[in-house]
Amino acid sequence: MTSRPIVLLGAVGLLTVSAAMWVLADSVDFAFPYIQLDHPAIQYDAQMADDPIARLQRQIDKGETKLEYEPNRLGYLPSLLKHLGLDVDSQMLVFSKTSFQGPKISPLSPRALYFNDHVAVGSVQHGEVIELTSIDPKLGVIFYTLDVAKSEKPSFTRSDSACISCHLLPGTLNVPGLLTTSVIPSRDGSLRFPGQGLIVDGRTPVDQRWGGWYVTGTSEFQHHGNAVASNPDQPSVLDLRGNRNLVSLTGRFDTSAYLTSTSDIVALMVLEHQTRMTNLITRLGWETRVALKDGKLEESRPRLEALVDQMTTYMLFADEASIGQGIVGVSTFTESFPKRGPRDRQGRSLRDFDLHKRLFRYPLSYMIYSEAFDGMPGIAKDWVYQRLYDVLTGKDSSQKFMRLSAEDRAAVLDILRDTKSSLPRYWKTAPAGKTASESTCCN
Repeated sequence: MTSRPIVLLGAVGLLTVSAAMWVLADSVDFAFPYIQLDHPAIQYDAQMADDPIARLQRQIDKGETKLEYEPNRLGYLPSLLKHLGLDVDSQMLVFSKTSFQGPKISPLSPRALYFNDHVAVGSVQHGEVIELTSIDPKLGVIFYTLDVAKSEKPSFTRSDSACISCHLLPGTLNVPGLLTTSVIPSRDGSLRFPGQGLIVDGRTPVDQRWGGWYVTGTSEFQHHGNAVASNPDQPSVLDLRGNRNLVSLTGRFDTSAYLTSTSDIVALMVLEHQTRMTNLITRLGWETRVALKDGKLEESRPRLEALVDQMTTYMLFADEASIGQGIVGVSTFTESFPKRGPRDRQGRSLRDFDLHKRLFRYPLSYMIYSEAFDGMPGIAKDWVYQRLYDVLTGKDSSQKFMRLSAEDRAAVLDILRDTKSSLPRYWKTAPAGKTASESTCCN
């Protein structure tokens, strides 16, 4: 799929431009060697996928469900979102030509993206296909397209080979993954510096985000959204006049062609967190499976534990970028996203937003509930759970976790105990204050 900016989604998994020059938001201090897609432990192309798109296709083939077609510019899109559980308020709009359907994308005709924890959908006005990414619990991100033309039996086409060139690179941790990017677009949406851009995640300074994206919502910080580099004599200079604090995109283009007129700032920030989280889960799962298959688990353990540390640091938002004095979305995403739960006995959820000093109220990634997380090899999950427990119980009080207050740690620990049924036994039974080293863990 493609999406340079984003993408889940891409935009999510929706990125598709030569990515050789795309750069990470931070320094590369951890190597991610290439893993053969046909390794016996992986077999990315050979294995039958078991992701939401593959399941929907099986239902269509059996006649158990049907995609409805609307005879207008929307076609299969509304029905597709309904069947995949994607909320319209997750809509984000990319106007840079960073998709393989780039010639049809511009500030007057942006690409629409929708996402949830498992799937992302990209729709281009007058495009030939709908682009999709879907997460398999073991294989990771799978790429699909769906022809927009009406069909007796719509069929999703797995498009890994066409998408891998841009979705398997250091920015995705060298596994098939998702990318969210920030670029410098010209007046027509083409890239001022083709093949280059900033790969964005939850650690990226907010004033460097959203180049090539429409952004609705308010904040006190400057950003690159809603702006183009209009002067060819200054190709690296974005015209930022009037680009902040838009509450609607009406007047920028014909919004009646879209399901809603917003490209919500909160949805964008959630997606950016989710892209790297997805890639980290896939990477740890793949490396662990390869080590187990090759009989090199003990030899690989120091590296795998270092990868676990990277994952848990990100899960705990220990390196999250500051959001200044806060942000406010303008769609219903801020209300609908937390409703997905689950909630503990006090009504708290890892999906609850803060939006003042940080993105989420309780600093642990909601992706811990995902099929992808649960699909990691047992030994990898054991290490992640142990590492999280060490931090949440205060055994690990290292400097990088200092922003997590005692109240934060206790709240997250309690929420997980109430809402995550597959926690190791020592999470449930250890007395308050007892450290992980005093508890029994499966290593």
